[in-house]
Parts: sequence; C-alpha cells; structure tokens
Amino acid sequence: MKPKLNFSSLIFLFCGIAFSCTSTKEEGTKIDRFALVNRHNIQINSFDSLSSLSVGNGKFAFTVDATGLQTFPEIYKNGVCLGTMSEWGWHSFPNAESYKLEESYKDFDVEGRKVPYAIQWNEPERKKEAANYCRVNPHRLHLGIVGLELLHTDKTPVNPEEIESIDQQLNLWKGLITSSFDISEQKVNIETICHPEKDLVGIHIKSEIIKNNQLGIKLRFPYPTGNHADDACDWESPEKHTSEIVNQNPNDVTFKHTIDTTEYFARLTWTGNAELKLKEPHYFVLQPGNGNTELSVAVEFKTTNNFKETSGFAHAKELSIKMWKNYWERGGAVDFSATENPLAKELERRVVLSQYLERIQCAGTLPPQETGLTYNSWFGKFHIEMHWWHAAHWAYWNRTDLLSKSLGYYTDIFQKAKIKAKIQGYDGVRWPKMTDPNGSDSPSGVGEFLIWQQPHIIYFAELCYRQNPTDTTLKKYADLVFATADFMADFARFDEENSRYILGPPLIPAQESLEKEKTCNPPFEVAYWHWGLSVAQNWLKRLNMPANPEWQAVIDGLPAFAQKDRLYLAAESAPDSYENEHYYSDHPMVLGAFGILPATVKMDTAIMKNTFNHIEKIWNWESTWGWDYPMAAMSATRLGEPDKAISLLLKDVQKNSYLVNGHNYQTSRLRIYLPGNGGLLTAVAMMCAGFEGNTKNNPGFPPDWNVKWENLQPVF
Repeated sequence: MKPKLNFSSLIFLFCGIAFSCTSTKEEGTKIDRFALVNRHNIQINSFDSLSSLSVGNGKFAFTVDATGLQTFPEIYKNGVCLGTMSEWGWHSFPNAESYKLEESYKDFDVEGRKVPYAIQWNEPERKKEAANYCRVNPHRLHLGIVGLELLHTDKTPVNPEEIESIDQQLNLWKGLITSSFDISEQKVNIETICHPEKDLVGIHIKSEIIKNNQLGIKLRFPYPTGNHADDACDWESPEKHTSEIVNQNPNDVTFKHTIDTTEYFARLTWTGNAELKLKEPHYFVLQPGNGNTELSVAVEFKTTNNFKETSGFAHAKELSIKMWKNYWERGGAVDFSATENPLAKELERRVVLSQYLERIQCAGTLPPQETGLTYNSWFGKFHIEMHWWHAAHWAYWNRTDLLSKSLGYYTDIFQKAKIKAKIQGYDGVRWPKMTDPNGSDSPSGVGEFLIWQQPHIIYFAELCYRQNPTDTTLKKYADLVFATADFMADFARFDEENSRYILGPPLIPAQESLEKEKTCNPPFEVAYWHWGLSVAQNWLKRLNMPANPEWQAVIDGLPAFAQKDRLYLAAESAPDSYENEHYYSDHPMVLGAFGILPATVKMDTAIMKNTFNHIEKIWNWESTWGWDYPMAAMSATRLGEPDKAISLLLKDVQKNSYLVNGHNYQTSRLRIYLPGNGGLLTAVAMMCAGFEGNTKNNPGFPPDWNVKWENLQPVF
C-alpha cells in the first residue's frame, strides 16, 4: 500500500530555490493560535484507507471512516484501521500448556557468569511455543465497532460506493469530526466527539432517512486476533466469546463482553424513541422509531458495570470543546506563516497535526504503543525505548503535566524491574523493552538486549524537576532515579587492561543491526550512561546526600567514542561501520550522541561534524525510521547546520511521509508511527528554542526563515 503524500510536489523546490524570509522569535508578538490551528483542519471527500480520522482523550481513542463512524471497517483493515481502544483493554489467550517466561531464557556469558535473557526459539518446540505465547500475551483489545446500519428504502444494505457527496472535516480546535454525505440524494449529517475524561464517544445524527428506518447504530463486539499487527478483530470465532445485555432501560442498555477470562462492559445511551435488536451473535442494532429525523447516541466502555452518571452527546461535546480550547491556548506554539518557502507550510501542518495526534493517542497513564490507540502493532504492546519519542516533547512544549501522567507506570512496575535485575545478577532495576501494563518481558532476539531505555526515567524526572524544581519533585522520583543509576553503574564492566568501563556484550544498541555477541561501547549508549549517571549524581547533591562513588567511577571511566579515519563508529566493535551496508541501513545513532543528548564524554566536535556529513551522504535513508529524521535534524542543529536540519527533517523518503490525517507512514505493515510525530515536535522545539548553552536565535532554521514561536523550552 502506497501512502498519499501531501507535499511531494514541493520537495523538488528545496534544492532549487533560496529560503526567502527572516528567522526571528519576535518576542512580544502573540501568535493567533486559533488561526494557526484552524488552517490545518482536515478535509476528507472519499473513502480512503489511509485517511481515517480519530477523536480521543489520551487514554481512549475512536477512529472513524468517511461516514463519521465505523461503518465500513473492511475498507480500512489494511490502512489506518478503525480502532476503538483504551489503555485498560487487554486480553490473554488461555494458557492451557502452562507456559512460563522462564522457559524462554537462554544464558549468555558475561565475564564468566551466566546471565539469562528471554529470547525467541526455533527449537525445541516447547521453548518455541513458550516464547511465542509470552510475546503474544497479553494483547490489546478492540473494544467494539460502533457504526451506521444503512439501508435503502427496500431494506437492502447500502454499499460504500453508493454513498455520494462526502464532505468530512476534523475541527482540531474543537476535537470534533463533522461528516456529511448523500444516500439516494438524501443528506446525512453526523457529529462525532470524544469525552475528555471517559472512554466515551458521542454521536449526533440528522437526516430524513432516520424516520424511514433506513439508519440505525450498530454495535459489534469482536474476538481478538492476537496477530502482530492488525485491526485486532476476528469475526470468524463467534463461539469463543459472549456478548450479552445485562441491563436495559427505555433509553440505555448495558452490554457485557466476555472473552475467556477477560470481561468488560459497554453502555449505549440515546435520546428519543428507539428499539434495540440482536441481528446476530455479538451484533446489535439500535433502530430509531418512526418519525425521528435526529438521533443522539453515546457509547461508553468500562472494566466494571458501574455506569453512574449519564454523559450524552451534548455534554460530551461541551466538555470536549472546552478541553481542546485549553490545550491549544496553553503550551508551545510555532507559526511558520511568514515564511515564503513552500516547505514551511508543510512543516507547520505536520507540527499542528502531530500535536493533535499525540494528545489523543499518547497522553495517558501508560507508555503508548507505536501505533497508539488506532490499531495494534507488536500485539498492542509498547516499547519503553520509544517512550522518549512519545513523551519528551510534552516538557519542551510546556505541557509537562501530560508527561508526568505516564511516569507512574515506572513506579507500578518497579518491583518487577528490580526482580529482573536481580535474576541477571545486577543491582537496581532493569526496565523492560517490549512490555505491557504489568511490566512483563517479551521474548526477543533483539529487544531483550537493548539498554537505551534504561536512562529514560532519569531524563523524564529531570524534565519534571526543571519545570518544578522543588523537594517534592525530587522525592517523588528519587527512588526511580537512584535504582536506575544503580543498575546502569553495575551493568558497566571495568576493563582492567585498559583501565576504563565498557558497555556490552551482550548488547544490541539503538542501531539494532549490530551483533549482540560482539557489540561494545556504542556511542549513544556511552553518552546516555554518562549523562544519566551524572544527572543522578546531581540529584543526590540536591537532596544534600553524599555522592555515590560507584556511579562516579563509571562516569569518569567511560571512554571517548571510538573512531576511525576521523569518523565516530557505530560501536567500538564495528570498525567497518561505514563499509558494511548492513550497518548503515538502520538508525544512524551516532548522531543521537550529539543530537538527542548534549556533549557528554570527551568529544571532538570536528570529528562529530565529519561523521554527520559522512552519514548524511552515504546513509541508506530509505531504510531508516520516522524518528531518525528529527534526530538527525537535532544533531544538525547542535552542529550549527540549520540548512541541513531542514533538509533532514523534511527528507523526501517514504518513512518520512505524513498522511492527510497527520500520521507518519512507514510501510504497508506499519501505516502509522507515532514516534515520528513525537520526535518531530521535540526537534522543532530545539530548532526554535535551542538547547542549553546555545546563544543563537532559532538555531535550527536558516537565516531566511521567519519562524515565530512562543512558550517552548530549550532542549537539554
């Protein structure tokens, strides 16, 4: 499936025209935020599998087709799927064989001792099945399809090709989707909204066809697929689950959906006279009574049957509009409208839509999966190393409260992370990589060996402290910071022969193409270890506690980045970093060591600039990922190369394309990729507000770009 690109016709201009405006912060000039946001409202005029739209509140999201509901999910199954997903909706298939995670362990030698890692196995069969079970379970649920039941006057179903004059808009300022279309020259108008706090979607419909019994609301409950990446809807297994009505009143009905040992509830409320019918197992239709031309409906999902207050469409709409107005009026804003370069308009579109998508998909109490609450990837599990890309931008855009919401997760899984470290023979806590709400490990030949997620909680805690530098903040996160630092210091091994500390092996760095059995001292991980331990040491000082000598020994003993021919290598163990194409067809993480992070260990800026220029020239950019382009732009910004920052941030490759709905398209398997959206926001914050120690105005933009911004924070 090929994405629809919105600015490919503009890219050729980049190399052929000069930048045409002046770069300035223009302090004292307020941005017209209403105009900024509303000029990027999304317009849809057809059924397009990659153009679905979503409403959400950060912990629940509802994605719709061109009718404004989930009427034709089959069209979008292999595109941007029509998900109804929450943070709490998880399920595990029955474990009839009593598989245990420990069965997937394989020991790796670390200086003569055996360290177990949970890996995937090809044989023997028992280990293979145990590893597969632990990867698949738990998986995230699609809570239910809420769509239109559309009929012709002869009661035959309306097909999507019979729907005409589609006119759909997502109003970003209100968080409201309005949809209009014709059926046999009869107009249907729909509004779709999400409650800002509840897992509730509100719907209002106006049409003459309602009174002819041609329009109803369908609610369908699927069985999960357990697949790696899909819409999570198995419609071929009705016997494996039950959907029943547990309470019914004149204007509301409560359903209980039971899937093996998992159960949850859905409450459907409506205004006016209507009748609920069971069309087939797991398939219910609400049919309005004769004479109606309007219908208001709300559907709320919960883990328990304790629906106390009724929130109808009107109330949900009122609260949603208030929430979104507050969201757009506070925090950061960037206005590119005074820049004549055509790329500026596209960049502004991406920035505004990314703020919307991150708010509805990535502002909950759990780290989000890479495809958010739209459809499942990696079985719906989330990747802790990606949490940085999803969440760091909140603080830089002065919305640190939305960052802190998800940090309680680290406290929740603290004991499990402590046990993991102990099993492997380390102090402190070892955070998982691919995981779930319980912090369970997922067997993997790659993910289990990554370490760059370990310092993230220190980074996040420092962001929170910078926003609120009080003893309360220090005490809130101190245990997490210190236990994380204990693991990091213990993980680093002392190399007596060279009187230094080393990281790995076994280790797979963020540049995942390197071999775990060989990798030693990858530059980004070395830099992050140095930065994280130094910050932890500073937290001790702030709390009037003595410095930790073990941490300091590692800080002082970490080596400079390995180099060859005045280029920094992907790892000390990879002298052929720029000769082996396999290595330069992955994340260019050398740039992260002076892009994501400031200078840490002893680093030669001239060599880093040589490395940057070489990577820009020879890298296989088509094989990289959505967050690599903002990372490279951040490195260019630190190196004083604003023209290259823009070039890389808007690089014309498939994985850096942004669909009409704002999603970062990667491949036919990964049609959306929210780390790209979050990374874009962090990069733009740096390009505007700079970084600590920077004295230049708008350091990431060429001098002819007139970029106006407000309320952003410099990056560390």
